[in-house]
Amino acid sequence: MSAVLTGTGTLTRLALRRDRIMIPVWALVTGGLVASGVGSLEGLYGTAAARTELAASMTANSSMRSLYGPVFGDSLGGLVAWRFGTFAAALAAVASLMVVIRHTREEEETGRQEMLSAGAVGRRAPLTSALLAALALNTAVVVIVTAGLAGQGAAGALALGLAVGGTGMVFAAVAAVAAQLTESARLARGLTAAVLGLAFALRAAGDAGTPTGGSVLTWLSPVGWAENVRAFAGERWWVLLLILAAVLLLTAVAYVLTGRRDVGASFLATRPGPAEGRLASAGALAWRLQRGSLLGWSLGFLLGGLVFGGMVEGAADIVGDNERAREIFERMGGQSGLSNAFLATMVSLFGMLAALFAVGSVLRAHGEETAGRAEPLLANALGRLRWATGHLLIAFGGSALILALAGLGLALSYGRDPGPVLGASLVQLPAVWTLAGLAVLLWGAAPRAATAAWGAAGLCLALGWIGPALDLPQAALDLSPFGHLPKLPGQEMAWPPVLALTALTAALTAAGLAGLRRRDLTTS
Repeated sequence: MSAVLTGTGTLTRLALRRDRIMIPVWALVTGGLVASGVGSLEGLYGTAAARTELAASMTANSSMRSLYGPVFGDSLGGLVAWRFGTFAAALAAVASLMVVIRHTREEEETGRQEMLSAGAVGRRAPLTSALLAALALNTAVVVIVTAGLAGQGAAGALALGLAVGGTGMVFAAVAAVAAQLTESARLARGLTAAVLGLAFALRAAGDAGTPTGGSVLTWLSPVGWAENVRAFAGERWWVLLLILAAVLLLTAVAYVLTGRRDVGASFLATRPGPAEGRLASAGALAWRLQRGSLLGWSLGFLLGGLVFGGMVEGAADIVGDNERAREIFERMGGQSGLSNAFLATMVSLFGMLAALFAVGSVLRAHGEETAGRAEPLLANALGRLRWATGHLLIAFGGSALILALAGLGLALSYGRDPGPVLGASLVQLPAVWTLAGLAVLLWGAAPRAATAAWGAAGLCLALGWIGPALDLPQAALDLSPFGHLPKLPGQEMAWPPVLALTALTAALTAAGLAGLRRRDLTTS
């Protein structure tokens, strides 16, 4: 047994060194999100009576339960667990799957793992080191959450930290299995993300149907398990054993699978064959590569719009007579009535999420280049700009499509004229395209720094969604292009910032494509 783990320590140190920035940032963001909730909710609901009223209203609201889960305790710690626990668990899951796939399937796809395996490296050492790196990440999350909430009760803080970190490890193990099944890192990430999306949907559907968290659908979801630990509300420590059992079972499956395949091989191989007919052009190939992602985002945005649209009428229940909560909503969505402010807030959230799609779509072309698949294409009668244009059309046009679907879902579910809400959704496009243009610039001019575009998109998401609640100064909020857009519906349309952001997008994209034309291709 020891032979198959030879080199695990060395590979783990290498993984931690490569992720010396990524792991601390993800841990701080995830744990800090939960820890910062204490001050935010204390400012909103400073009295026991206000917290009790909030807990009762949220438990009675099925839409709110589907989004955040039921409220199990009306203490400050219990409200933090309700408001931030589910999303923190999802963040830990995303970070964990990225770490595991980066150090397993991605290493095999680039050929680095084959070089390492030529030395004294056991068959299961790479998988073990990847899981240990994910364990380090989730351990840091547990420590930050526990320390940040210790003042609300040590037991509850530890339970919430373990629930969040445990969920991260469940999806680290899911990613380990996916890395054995699929032939590429992209497919492995997509498969694991699909499992996470299904888990979140099951939890939401179960909680919408029952206020106790006891639905069968909720118990089928690892995210639902984290919720049912019930931190700060009579902790159910035994649920953590369920999380541990899932981690051990999935890890065992991954270990069995990795021992039955060669390096670089997979159990779900893609079909080989030449690009013919509809795949004979660069644009058609880009569509073929990204159509699955676009379909998933489109369905998610449409369903999300339908869900959030049904919550507009319940916005008053969230706010009630709380002036601080009303101030946050109006700062995020404008001061033109609570319903319009809520709609504008949701539209802005969809815009910031659409920026993640646009950045990812641009960086898909970067991935094709670094994996060495672009070079054979460009060796033929295919120019770089024509090749890049296919991916950029998906990025810019796809973001417009998913935002239109989100606006349509909001309008249909809310039951009002779709024109204003659809227009409000499309107004987010200049900010989305600005971040996509930044990704093009980084990819074209500084390809080794291209992934920094994710950081820019994540920063904008944090500023837009958490910044108003933390009462950040307007100058900080204006660092995001979304902070300059008119808050529709409700406010008057303002064309200057829209046109300025569109012009900035054009300049960033042009500069990035010019850099792509001049530089050498990179394969690392």
